[in-house]
Amino acid sequence: MSKKKQHHEEHVDEAWLLPYSDMLTLLLALFIVMFAMGQTDKAKLQSMAKEFNIIFAGGSGVMHQDGNSAIPMEESGISDNKAEEDKMTEIKKMIEAEIKEEGYSDKVKVDLNNEGLAISIQDVVLFNSGEADVLKDVSPLLLKISHMLYGLDNEIKVAGYTDNVPINNGKFRSNWDLSAMRAINVLNYMVSTGGINQEKISIQAYGEHMPKASNATEDGRAKNRRVEIFVVRKYPVPTEEKSN
Repeated sequence: MSKKKQHHEEHVDEAWLLPYSDMLTLLLALFIVMFAMGQTDKAKLQSMAKEFNIIFAGGSGVMHQDGNSAIPMEESGISDNKAEEDKMTEIKKMIEAEIKEEGYSDKVKVDLNNEGLAISIQDVVLFNSGEADVLKDVSPLLLKISHMLYGLDNEIKVAGYTDNVPINNGKFRSNWDLSAMRAINVLNYMVSTGGINQEKISIQAYGEHMPKASNATEDGRAKNRRVEIFVVRKYPVPTEEKSN
């Protein structure tokens, strides 16, 4: 009986080693963070932040490196959202200034919404009636828009639309075909001449469907014949901004 009791007491006495070990681990993590905050060397900071990740979460991403500071992922998401919003707002202003200078303000519209940046260009700015080849005279405008979007990591969609008047020129079987070829040609121009990343851009074709104005008038049909370049947001708009 005495031997069993003695063995039990030895086991209890050793239990203090576990919390002590945890405390040492936390102290080590604290020391690493304090050391990193005192360094100006970016490489050392990233290394320390990585070690901090490993200690607390097995590298699951508790910290996010950004420049010369380590910030929580939640704050990083807010920062990324604001940076994207500021960039899209800047591009919107530049495009609006450009189309005003070129005299296209009544035919090219730019809108920034919760989904992204939309650039709507009426067909008369880009094509001859019933044609899909991009006019050389307006290529500089499309080139400037491409340059403004160059470098963005966002997905870009080029969508073609028509009015509801059936196409009848022997080149296209339907308005769907015409809208698709127009979108393809704009995409090709933006990639081959404008330098847009071909892995980030795609086309959509809607034909006479999804009109933005009534097809009952010539003015409405003119607004429906368009190509839209849409830059998709990577970061969602915060709820409070959506409600405004």
